Amino acid sequence: MKGKQWYQTADVVETYETKRFSQGGQLIDDREKRAVLDAIGPVGEKRVLEIACGTGRFTALLAAHGADIVGLDISAPMLREGHAKVAHAGAGDDIEFVRGDAARLPFPDDYFDTVFAMRFFHLADRPASFLSEMRRVSAEQVFFDTFNRFSSRSAYNWLLPMGSRLYHDGEVAGLLAGAGLSLTDAEHDFVLPYGLYRSLPNGVATDLRELDVALGDTAVGDLLASVSYWNAHIR
Repeated sequence: MKGKQWYQTADVVETYETKRFSQGGQLIDDREKRAVLDAIGPVGEKRVLEIACGTGRFTALLAAHGADIVGLDISAPMLREGHAKVAHAGAGDDIEFVRGDAARLPFPDDYFDTVFAMRFFHLADRPASFLSEMRRVSAEQVFFDTFNRFSSRSAYNWLLPMGSRLYHDGEVAGLLAGAGLSLTDAEHDFVLPYGLYRSLPNGVATDLRELDVALGDTAVGDLLASVSYWNAHIR
């Protein structure tokens, strides 16, 4: 798994959210949280597993909406940040954090209603194995995102510390079929790369985002989108 050690270093963990989701990066955070909530739907009393939960952005969000949620990550420093965050928000009693490997999930078959992973598959060296594990412990739904091969992401991927695994639609379709999942819905977004938003003040980024969304609503925009959100259910 790419980044296994990188995401456990103190400087990366401490600055993870401020570097990615401040200024114009807040627009990315908002969009990702909306994608998760839209896909899962009413979460009250659902048993949910978040894989690669990191500092608990989505774990805390879903707990606040009433989910019975477990956040799993391999990085102990990330989990400590998550614990601190939910404790500060007063949601600590509603969330269980588990340190574990996504390749060998420590849960029985069909244990959760929904299993999801955000910003995970671009680091996966064995995506088919990871997706099969997600499906194994889910009784109903699997949700995840990917970075796309034919997009602006490919233009600068080599500049990133670890690079990213990029996917095309046919590859994702094959992964879903191999895991025994049926695609329910897919959304494609961010014609402009994430990094551009993070480097801009929020007001400028908001104007740019409006243009991005307008382009994304066209057929060309779907083809050039750098991020896809995949909502699948058990066959």
